[in-house]
Amino acid sequence: MSIHSRIRGSARGIALSAFMLLTYVAVAGAQQTPPEQRHQWFQSHLEMKDRSPFKNLPWQLLGPMNISGRMTDIAVVQPKGDNYTIYVAGASGGVWKTANEGISWEPVFEHEISTSIGDVTLAPSNPDIVWVGTGEANIFRSSMAGAGVYKSTDAGESWHFMGLGGTNTIPRIVIHPTNPDIVYVAASGNEWTNNEDRGLYKSTDGGRSWDKILYVDDMTAVIDLVMHPTDPNTLYAATWQRVREKWNDPRNEPDYDGSGIHKTIDGGATWTEINDGLPAPQQRGRIGIDIARSNPETIYAFLDNYEAARDAPEGVTDAYGRPRGPTIKGASVWRSDNGGRDWRMASEESPYMEGASGTYGWVFGQMRVDPNDAEKIYIMGLALNVSEDGGRSFRPLPGMHGDHHGLWIDPDNSDYLVNVNDGGVAISYDGGDNWRTFYQNLPLVQFFNVGHDMGDPFHVLGSVQDHGSYRGVVDLSRGRHAIPAVEWEGTPGGEGSSHAVDPTDESTVYSAGFYGTISRTNLATDENVMLVPRAPRGEPAYRGQWVAPFIISPHNPRIIYHGMNYLFRSMDRGENFEAISPDLTRNLLDELGDIPFQTIFSIAESPFKFGLIYVGTDDGRIHRTDNGGESWTEINQGVPEKWIAELVASKYDEATVYMAQNGKRDDDFTPYLWKSTDYGRTWTSIVNNLPSGPVNVIKEDPKYENILYAGTDIGAYVSLNGGQEWHVLAGGGFPSTFVADMIIHPREDILVAATHGRGMYAMDIRFIHQMTPAVMEKPLHLFDMAPVQVARGGGFRGERTTAYLTYNLGSAGSVAIAIKDSDENVVKEWVGTGDAGFNAVEWDLTREGGAQQGRFRRAPTVQPGEYTVEVRTSSATAEGKLVVKG
Repeated sequence: MSIHSRIRGSARGIALSAFMLLTYVAVAGAQQTPPEQRHQWFQSHLEMKDRSPFKNLPWQLLGPMNISGRMTDIAVVQPKGDNYTIYVAGASGGVWKTANEGISWEPVFEHEISTSIGDVTLAPSNPDIVWVGTGEANIFRSSMAGAGVYKSTDAGESWHFMGLGGTNTIPRIVIHPTNPDIVYVAASGNEWTNNEDRGLYKSTDGGRSWDKILYVDDMTAVIDLVMHPTDPNTLYAATWQRVREKWNDPRNEPDYDGSGIHKTIDGGATWTEINDGLPAPQQRGRIGIDIARSNPETIYAFLDNYEAARDAPEGVTDAYGRPRGPTIKGASVWRSDNGGRDWRMASEESPYMEGASGTYGWVFGQMRVDPNDAEKIYIMGLALNVSEDGGRSFRPLPGMHGDHHGLWIDPDNSDYLVNVNDGGVAISYDGGDNWRTFYQNLPLVQFFNVGHDMGDPFHVLGSVQDHGSYRGVVDLSRGRHAIPAVEWEGTPGGEGSSHAVDPTDESTVYSAGFYGTISRTNLATDENVMLVPRAPRGEPAYRGQWVAPFIISPHNPRIIYHGMNYLFRSMDRGENFEAISPDLTRNLLDELGDIPFQTIFSIAESPFKFGLIYVGTDDGRIHRTDNGGESWTEINQGVPEKWIAELVASKYDEATVYMAQNGKRDDDFTPYLWKSTDYGRTWTSIVNNLPSGPVNVIKEDPKYENILYAGTDIGAYVSLNGGQEWHVLAGGGFPSTFVADMIIHPREDILVAATHGRGMYAMDIRFIHQMTPAVMEKPLHLFDMAPVQVARGGGFRGERTTAYLTYNLGSAGSVAIAIKDSDENVVKEWVGTGDAGFNAVEWDLTREGGAQQGRFRRAPTVQPGEYTVEVRTSSATAEGKLVVKG
């Protein structure tokens, strides 16, 4: 089997013809966004970011600083001992690098079109050449699409886009051992839809052009690739026929025949299928492969085996409470000792192997062979499992977070292991008996959402992929510009829970867990009450989304709404529920599967009128009731049939409602944002210059009518005029990241963004509130300054205190800043930033001049009093008062 198609030119030169662009834009609800369009949209995002009036308004990381998140791959500079450099790939948090074996980490790939990473690879002949394949190939429910491959020739300092933008998920990159210009890329393709970009690609010119050298069909991925250790022309590739449905995890179907193993001995010019002895194609799920370096004729395959082991007992459910089907053989290890000519099953059929990958073997599929011992192998599933007898028996290695996706074994010392999992990175020096884990300094936390309480200080809450639910304090005591990142504590809820806190009682927390479970917890007493609505006997079970929506009525905190495929209301804090709607989904029987789908995903009740409620579903339906559920009206006219990501009933006008739609599950990256001023009867797009989707969240500012916020898969935006124009919010080094949810604290004016891959961030939006047209039109505006307290001990070896000096420039230019005391003496002066828009400078309350204090030199701190802050440009001067307290 062989196919060759030449792809010329670096992706830096990507351009889409005007005809294709117009054709694409003209199709309402267009699907499978062309990769060229995505890259053009991202370029627009970068240009908006550079000229945003808020480019210097910083996001501040809140943490959590005590957990991390899912990693997918590792690359280690060799030899160990001479080098301590490791790269790790975050599933949705970019690429991070340590030069000191994990003591500290820095992000090196965080500002590209996608920070969902499938693979990171070093050139064996030159470790400064680093390749990154974007797009996590594990295709979790919350995975994000990649957008091609990137190359660095300076150890991650800079990156160049090298094409393959339509591949979307990339599980493996393999580089020739002596010629770094020869590169192979395994592409597993779109997550949700078929596409012809799946396959195996080869470049012989360092990525400037590509040949597709292995292709099965538009449903079949190349999911793994390994090169012979002494003959680089011999490679083995695993293919996997798969697609994710909105209502099913990836699964085998009776007509599937694309999954298998292929071998080339001529560098990919020709391929041979080598599947003798393996289960039938219809029973082959995801396949991981590796070669024994100490005996290269020995090849192992880690197969998600769909052959039935036994039927499930009646009433048995899986980890998420869903009825289980037949138990499949699941994780099985196959071995060839003749270079793949034939295979034999090496592992035993046992409950241990059946459970090694849980009910989702398609998430794992990674295995490694000890480079010095052909009989010692590792398979990655819920645990990291090791066999020392060629796969006949396995045992789990302890001491790490669960769900394992990558392992590196030092070829010079097999006891040195680096592992990545859903909790972060772990290193062992003794073959896996003990581990150093790196969670606190790798905040790659994957939040699904964010809620808040009204405490002082207030907390934010969110659910975290594979960790459960957490809450953290937002500490404003050091100043609104100096919010610290902190450790978070566990809070009620699971890994897929939405949260609502009683605004009159911060100890009462409602948490709606995955697939519609719901509970009420009293944090003061630890009392927990389950509140799940149950279907009447004989009726189908209610369907709830992975993160089921739940809100407290703005009219009465005792009234709560909960969305499944029906909308439920409780008038007594969840003690009793009633369905106040029919099934609001399409309820199509052929779109009901393993994953609850056709469910409610967003609920909004108007602050103006009790019982004026909007409901949106994951299958694209929108309904309104004006009378608390007595009657419902569908309000889909003029909008595409896309997942309803969020509905917001305006607090400024009863008839106004906002809506965000998300096309991710059609591999559609078009931004969809809508506004209605007639209760949803008609909708007007407010996308305007918002460059790209998918859009995950829209929020209305609680104090200013025309200020809106939006979050997409690549960042956060604000509009000051009701969506007519959008500005990027990316100050403070905010990465390109999946903004899953947002809240605006109504008392503190703090915007909090929950990202799925980089934790939570906070922003002081009082400066956004002050960006009136009059302020923005002035050549120079100095914002009022909050009083500041001199730190204990004058700030030396004590708490650090700074004053936050902020100003707005109508146009870019040079800026000089001076601080004067009450006698008009200049105590400090410096050059400020001169960007058009918002600018900020921190002053540490020291005056000019130095004083020796031990071996440290620090200028003395000013005395308490009132100081004048003077900001000067070439054409304007502004002054303001700053109070320094003792």
